[in-house]
Amino acid sequence: MRGLLVGRFQPFHLGHLAIVSEIRAAHPTEPLLLGIGSAQISYTPENPFTASERMEMILLALEEAGLGGTIPVPLLDIDRHALWVPYVASLLPRFERVYTSNPLTRTLFEASGYEVVDVPWTNRAEWEGTRIRRSLATGTDWRGAVPPAVGRYLESLGAPARLRLLGEAPRPPGGGSGPLP
Repeated sequence: MRGLLVGRFQPFHLGHLAIVSEIRAAHPTEPLLLGIGSAQISYTPENPFTASERMEMILLALEEAGLGGTIPVPLLDIDRHALWVPYVASLLPRFERVYTSNPLTRTLFEASGYEVVDVPWTNRAEWEGTRIRRSLATGTDWRGAVPPAVGRYLESLGAPARLRLLGEAPRPPGGGSGPLP
């Protein structure tokens, strides 16, 4: 039975890796799809990375962790909840099980007849996307919250500077006119 884990992965962090590891351990012979939500959105404080950058982060982290059989796929928002699940199903190979911690995602997939498994947050105080993005922007320690391969990749992208530019971090006095429009 193939599963789907849906998330934005902004960035892919150790909490995501822990969830993937648990799913793969429980179902080692079943492929796992990672649906990269809001794939069309990038260069915003909440969604600073492109779908291709998020796919690269995921692939690097999974290769480093030895977690083959996991396939990242971009999913666009269509702003029509009633049509989103059929839209997702039309894009992906067959899947029967959905893993999520998002109540709306749970509701939509259950209403369409999918088995939905709640995934618990792991160490959310440390491994949470908003906190990691803020740490990237402010220059506080963020490397301990992402897999090493993702940390190297974020550095190569200039992620700290990108997040400062996008306005995730407060600007110093006299440091400019505020976030970009």
